[in-house]
Amino acid sequence: MFSRVLLVVLTLCFITSCSVKRAPLGTDKNPIKVFLIPSVDAQMLKDKAQDLKKGLEELTGYSIKLSVPSSYIAVVEAFGTKRADVAVMNTFGYLLAHKKYDVEAKLLVTRFGDTSYKSQIIARKDSKINSLSDIKGAKFAYVDPASASGYLLAKSLFKKKDIEPAETMFAQKHDSVVSMVYQGQVDAGATFYSPPIEGRIQDARRLVKTQFPDVEEKVKIVSLTDSIPNDPIIFRKDIETEMKTKLVEALKTYIATEKGKATFEALYLVTGLVDVKDSHYDPVRKLLTELDVNIEKMVK
Repeated sequence: MFSRVLLVVLTLCFITSCSVKRAPLGTDKNPIKVFLIPSVDAQMLKDKAQDLKKGLEELTGYSIKLSVPSSYIAVVEAFGTKRADVAVMNTFGYLLAHKKYDVEAKLLVTRFGDTSYKSQIIARKDSKINSLSDIKGAKFAYVDPASASGYLLAKSLFKKKDIEPAETMFAQKHDSVVSMVYQGQVDAGATFYSPPIEGRIQDARRLVKTQFPDVEEKVKIVSLTDSIPNDPIIFRKDIETEMKTKLVEALKTYIATEKGKATFEALYLVTGLVDVKDSHYDPVRKLLTELDVNIEKMVK
């Protein structure tokens, strides 16, 4: 009896392939999963993500699903489980994702024509921190272990200058670091830097101007770091080439529109996109080697 039932089951499996075949990527039942790194206000990210989703769907004809995870490393690991197909990624997170899951960098973000960026060390203007040497013994806030501008560059600078804060913490977001410095919860912190445009600040302090309108008057830049290449937009390697090409062209077309430019600028202060290859990030790998940093171990 058992063998007869087994035979019937096997026959049915053969007829139906005995498995649930996934719908083609880019369809409503299997949308292209695009991740945005959580470096700024979560609600703003979600609002602007909808604009990006609509724009890409109109330009490609694909179904798109956008997600904002809780951390940089969550984006990296999403590629390992194929829960992410595309991501706007930070430089350091990309290096880890490339090493672990062989993701591909296809586009490099530009900010007002710049293809590289720096980190800044900030402190309150009324504090005793007026130079890097004053960081010794201070309470210091980084962004995230996988953030280049919010951790790696500052760490490199401190090593060169033989500086060690007394206490460190990770605030997870650039605006959180600025807020902590502004409110005196920490003595200093590391965030991304962008040069002013027409007299208006474009660095991380701008992210909290709505909440703290006098942030420019209260929080100063103590020092800048060396520069590294800007963030990439990355793709899961085994996505079909035709689909990657279509998405890359759609992103370029979208950011060239008035709506697209406003969306990307609000999201990450991005004003343009250019083609890029993995080798463009070799200087960052060299920096990691000089720091004797194991990416996976450090993030963990």
